[in-house]
Amino acid sequence: MSVSRVFTVAAGQFAPGHLGELTRVVPFELVDAILEETRTVQRRLRDLPSRVGVYFLLAMCLFPEISYRLVWQKLTAGLVGVPVAEPTAKALRDLRRRVGSAPMRGLCEVLLGPLAQPRTPGVRFGGYRTVSFDGCSSIRVPDTDRNRAWLRSPGHDGYYGD
Repeated sequence: MSVSRVFTVAAGQFAPGHLGELTRVVPFELVDAILEETRTVQRRLRDLPSRVGVYFLLAMCLFPEISYRLVWQKLTAGLVGVPVAEPTAKALRDLRRRVGSAPMRGLCEVLLGPLAQPRTPGVRFGGYRTVSFDGCSSIRVPDTDRNRAWLRSPGHDGYYGD
């Protein structure tokens, strides 16, 4: 079986691939649609358009421990030989504020939707959607009668709720 996809690519310095793999995972058409829907498209031509701001915010999530400038450098590392804006940390901060949270919320609603129907086996445990995590930041609940009653434990290694 062969599956082929047709991509419409953006022209210029912020074309797919130039902003790393993010543009392959989150297509620029989707970002543009979300920006239009949330009314956060830039009002004038800028060196740092709103679309780039969304990818910058996504990259910040991938590299939370480094500075804005270092995140920008990682984001634009593939632009070898192409003139790229060298924004200051203040310009990147302003870009982040200008884009705001509305496009990110809209993007999450589209990309993080359920992958299965609620009745699919293994998708829910009790009333909760199952997720995977490493346990490093989980909340530990003592196995007491009060917690078992409140969390309605079946009594064998687990809790479930509504």
